[in-house]
Amino acid sequence: MGAFLAILAALSILSVPSACAQPAGGIEQNFAASLTALPVENLAVSGAFYVPVYSSVSMSQGKLRADFSVTLSVHNASETRPLVLKRIAYFDTSGNMVESYLKSPVALKPFATIEVFIAANDVRGGTGANFVVDWAATGEIAEPTVEALMFGGVGAGHYAFISQGRSIRIIKN
Repeated sequence: MGAFLAILAALSILSVPSACAQPAGGIEQNFAASLTALPVENLAVSGAFYVPVYSSVSMSQGKLRADFSVTLSVHNASETRPLVLKRIAYFDTSGNMVESYLKSPVALKPFATIEVFIAANDVRGGTGANFVVDWAATGEIAEPTVEALMFGGVGAGHYAFISQGRSIRIIKN
């Protein structure tokens, strides 16, 4: 009976589909419940976040590479105003854009969140990958929270860590 359960467990692991990077434009479909209509008023405040992420990390004096999945989360910290996301762009170690995740601006409901997922087997970003998130609002707003969670393993060891976004631009018109 124990051998049967072990085989069944192994087969269930084999049938799990592998994770892939979220396709560009997937935010609009995957997070429709978090989105609202774009505001008709002028966008009086805008800013940008830089988020360092690590799709790969060198280990053992550069002799071993650990690959990590990356989940970028953008949280609207405002209780009352929508947050307009104008750009979510993924860059590699050399500063080249790998992917853009928005076809056009979207508005995030108050206290809502969207995510971008990059699978561990997508190593296009490399050891110095990063995201830039451009945002705007119709008036003063609580600054969004932008973070990335990296998760991966080497051998029997598993690692998870968070990288917080850094505000690189705020403009009040």
